[in-house]
Amino acid sequence: MDVLNYVIKRILQMIPVFLIATIIVFALVRAIPGDPARVMLGDRASQEAVDLLRHKMGLDKSIPEQFWIFFKDMLHLDFGTSMKYKLPVGELLISRLACTALLALVTVVFTVIISFILGYVAGMKKGSFIDLIIRFYALFGLSAPSFWIGLVLLDFFALKLKLFPVSGWGETMGQHLKAMVLPALTSAIYVSGILIRNLRSNVIDISKSDYVDFAISKGISPARLSIFHVVRNALIPATTLLSLRVAVMLSGSVVLETVFTLPGLGNLLVNSIYSRDYPVVQGVVMMFVVLVMLINLITDILYSLLDPRVKLQ
Repeated sequence: MDVLNYVIKRILQMIPVFLIATIIVFALVRAIPGDPARVMLGDRASQEAVDLLRHKMGLDKSIPEQFWIFFKDMLHLDFGTSMKYKLPVGELLISRLACTALLALVTVVFTVIISFILGYVAGMKKGSFIDLIIRFYALFGLSAPSFWIGLVLLDFFALKLKLFPVSGWGETMGQHLKAMVLPALTSAIYVSGILIRNLRSNVIDISKSDYVDFAISKGISPARLSIFHVVRNALIPATTLLSLRVAVMLSGSVVLETVFTLPGLGNLLVNSIYSRDYPVVQGVVMMFVVLVMLINLITDILYSLLDPRVKLQ
């Protein structure tokens, strides 16, 4: 019941955040230079045709009127119709969401495996040659641009070894997962660089704490000591950091989906910005806003499960 009450309270707290995000998204989309009607019809179209299309799309109304129409329709989960694709924006979002969600999920799995193993080993082997190699990898992941890492992985694993597809994501689930390996690994290399440094520092500090010395004096086995005293406490701050990086992963999907030609929300956003497709841009950005808020909510719940001292109030 405490968890349910906490979730309800957090959802209520999200409402003003969502309203502010809605206003910001609407204003930023309208700040994009260029006339959508002119872009759609081309430079050779007559002014009469452009004005007619602007009226049809509601662009001739005042900004407050346009926002009210946008907000009212959004409450009914109606984001309008795409100017470019001639389809309801909701259908476009649903069709592209699966690709972006799968990319984020595979990235998180890779990040957790790489970060937790290397971060723990580096912390327990402080000052050793293994620690030096792991820290070098973390520094490389933080320094190298993601798009460059993606291109290198594409050239080696897709073009030379032909182990993974160069672009697209196939039709079956097996093909989808295979297509996600390289872009997910590209993102995981960067994110794991941050988490490894954090976990290494946490493991070193916790290993020197009094309660670990007390557990050793009680004769607790090394495996139990590592899992329940070192790793669990080291994961608490790392979980919060990981949730923040997941939000960055969603924004980074714009670059990754463009490099790997994946039909996700990021690719849709880029194409819609180029074509001045206001409804789609607004719909995609608002989808990202909702996903980030849900990720933060899930993180808060997980944080309380890892640390019994945190109460869901």
